[in-house]
Amino acid sequence: MDDTSDASQPPRIRAPRPTREWKPAPPKSAKGLATAALGVVAILIAVGLLTASTVRDGLASVGFEEGWATAGLFGIVAVFLLLFVPALKGFSCASRADRTAKIDVAEARAETAAAREQSWLAIGYTAAAAIVLIFGLFLVANEVAVGRTFFDLSLIFETFHLVGKAFWVNIEIFVIAEILVLIWGLVIAVARLAPGRAGAPVRLIATAYVDLFRGLPAIIAIYLVGFGLPLTDLPILRDMTPTMFAILALTLTYGAYVSEVYRSGIESVHWSQTAAARSLGFSHTQTLRFVVVPQAVRRIIPPLLNDFISLQKDTALVSVIGTVDAFNQAKIIASNHFNLSSVTTVAVLFVLITIPQARLVDRLIERDQKRMRAGG
Repeated sequence: MDDTSDASQPPRIRAPRPTREWKPAPPKSAKGLATAALGVVAILIAVGLLTASTVRDGLASVGFEEGWATAGLFGIVAVFLLLFVPALKGFSCASRADRTAKIDVAEARAETAAAREQSWLAIGYTAAAAIVLIFGLFLVANEVAVGRTFFDLSLIFETFHLVGKAFWVNIEIFVIAEILVLIWGLVIAVARLAPGRAGAPVRLIATAYVDLFRGLPAIIAIYLVGFGLPLTDLPILRDMTPTMFAILALTLTYGAYVSEVYRSGIESVHWSQTAAARSLGFSHTQTLRFVVVPQAVRRIIPPLLNDFISLQKDTALVSVIGTVDAFNQAKIIASNHFNLSSVTTVAVLFVLITIPQARLVDRLIERDQKRMRAGG
């Protein structure tokens, strides 16, 4: 009876539990950051006006025409007003995000992200502008003492042809030394990779050379070569000029650094390349020449350019052995006029030819990274 009654009853259906509706959390308001950006820009403008007045008075005290100074300085401050554009955009986006946070969370998040981006853009450029203002105050400090010492425009224009002519000596040294360093560095790198027990003495000598000149400061190498070798009065060395000794010293010094760059590139080529070449009957020299070195050179171009940037700057060290390069010429002018503006000219020339090379290195590194990410 009980079994029959239980079977005749319909099964009990449990009521579904009430589910909680999930709602995405609204983004954190960016209005505080946007307000801070507006405040920072406003402070920058106020400080900029004070700085422009200070710099104008300082320039007027040294005879600079006040009208041009006023127009230029306050024109720069007027450019700073453009920083209000991203700051106001950020505040506007933050306000829209707060209004739409309870209606459309996705749109509120997009507006909040835009507000933060615009606010940080304004703050970042404000920091850069503040550095410009600090530099301006530095120039006019102590009655424009800094400006007169390093940036005397009349002396710069008057002596530019002398410094520029001497700068060609630096370029000549750099170009010739760079070519010799490329060849000499490869020779040392190959010597350090000499195979077998027969190559052990060659490897030992090459390693000792690299350790010596990598540990020796370039200025000491230049001094020893420039002043020491002429004292030997050897037939060939006694006829060499200071410029030749400078090239020789820089080649010996940077040959050690570049040889290590070559060696790292050669060792980065997979061993299977060497094995395949040797299985085809190539000798060790042929394997390096036709298989390994061409692949290695493509990989080491960025670090090689970095070394050449350093080599280019170190050409200024040749002044210690009497070579009349740009730095030596600038020192002569500075001692005659008791002013270092000519040295500033040399600094600007070196920077102008170094920056394009540095950007080229960055571009090559970026290209190599893209190729690696693409699996090429």
